[in-house]
Amino acid sequence: MRSKLVWALVALNVLLAAALVGQFLRPNTALAQAPRASDYLMISGDVTASQAQIVYIIDTENDLLSARLFNGKETVDMKPAISLRRVFSEGAPGNTGNDTRGPRRGR
Repeated sequence: MRSKLVWALVALNVLLAAALVGQFLRPNTALAQAPRASDYLMISGDVTASQAQIVYIIDTENDLLSARLFNGKETVDMKPAISLRRVFSEGAPGNTGNDTRGPRRGR
């Protein structure tokens, strides 16, 4: 009877040791984290010559500019959103980069 009990305890110890070692062999990854949501910057403003209000929305994660207009009755979304990467890579309109005057100096 005692030898069966000893062998059962030995088998249990081997099983527990295998479970403990198995914990250290797996990579330690966080599975509960979702991808990071975008950060938004919202700027309110007035529309010239109108009673409407506008909210400019900048998505800093995807570099997009959008707007939402409220005219007192309904909201209207600007579609499609403007890619800020494209806007800033092209530069200012009419800027050809051929300024031959040299660097500007302050007075």
